[in-house]
Amino acid sequence: MITVTILALDNVLASSVMGSMDIFCQTGVTWNHIVGKDEITYFDVKIVTQDGKPAKNKNQAAIHPNCAISDIDATDVIIISSFSDFHTVETSGKALEWLKDHNKKGSTIAGVCAGAYILAETGLLNGKTATTHWGFADDFRKRYPKINLQPEKIITDEGNLLCSGGCNSYIDLSVYLVEKYCGREIALESSKAMLHDIGRNSQEPYTVYQFAKNHTDSKIQSIQSWFKENYNQPIDMKVLAENFGLSRRVFERRFKAATGNTPLFYLQRSRVEAAKNLLETNSRPFNEIAFMVGYEDVSFFRKLFKKHTNLLPKEYRTKFCRE
Repeated sequence: MITVTILALDNVLASSVMGSMDIFCQTGVTWNHIVGKDEITYFDVKIVTQDGKPAKNKNQAAIHPNCAISDIDATDVIIISSFSDFHTVETSGKALEWLKDHNKKGSTIAGVCAGAYILAETGLLNGKTATTHWGFADDFRKRYPKINLQPEKIITDEGNLLCSGGCNSYIDLSVYLVEKYCGREIALESSKAMLHDIGRNSQEPYTVYQFAKNHTDSKIQSIQSWFKENYNQPIDMKVLAENFGLSRRVFERRFKAATGNTPLFYLQRSRVEAAKNLLETNSRPFNEIAFMVGYEDVSFFRKLFKKHTNLLPKEYRTKFCRE
C-alpha cells in the first residue's frame, strides 16, 4: 500500500487537504463498487500538522490531524497543502527540516498552489522547475530566483519533487499521482468515478497576464502607458522609439530589461488580453474582435490567441462568456 502524508499548515485551505484525501481514498473503491468489482485500497492517507494540533483556517473549520510531523518516520508521498496567508511561510520552520529529512529518505514531495512556496523554502527546488498559482508568479520569482518557475503549467514534475498550480489543482495533482503509482487505467477509472478531468496541464486559459510595472525606468513606464491606450493602432516600433527619444535598439534593450519582455511580445499580449475581455462580454464574431484589437489578419491572430491561452477563441468564449 502506498503511504500518503498530507501536511496542513497555518491558514490551510481545507479543500486541498480533504479533497486530496478523498481522491486517494476512493481510488480503487468508488469505481469498483459502481461496476461490481472487488474494492481495492491503494493508498493509506494521514493528515499531519507541525505540532499535532488542529490546523485552523479563515473559514473557522479546523483540520484535525492524525498526528504530528515528528510521528511520521517514513512515507512514500508528502502533499504540502495550500494556504491563504503568506505569513505561513514564516511559521513553517519545523516543516522545512522535516521535508528535507524525508527527501533524503526518498519520499516524493508535492506542493499544491501556495504549498510550492514551502517546498521552495527548503532549497530542494533550486535549479529545478516549479509552478504555483499564476497570480503569484512575480512574487515567487523575486523570492526564489534560482528556481525555473513555469506558471503556465498546472503540474511540474522533477521526479520526486512536484508542484501544482492554482488551489483546485490539488485535483490534477492527486490524479497525476494516482497515475504515477497505480497506472493510467486506475487513474482513468478514478477520474470517471469522481467526475474529474485527467491530463490538464495548462493554467493559461485562466491567466490574467501580469504586465510588469514595478520598475524604475520612467521612460519605459511612459511607453507602457502609451501601449495601454493605443494597443489597437498600427504601431511601428522604430517610430515609437523615436517619438520617445530613443533608438530602436536602446528602446528594445531597456524595455526588455525593465519588463522582462520584448516590446512586440508586450503589444501582442496586450491585444490578446483585450480580445479575451471582448470574448467574455459580447457575442461579436472573432474577425470583428481581431480588427478591434489591431489585427487585419484574422488567421494570424487566431493562432496567436491559441499560443497565449491554449484555447481557440471559440473555446475560450464557450468556457468564460459572462452572458
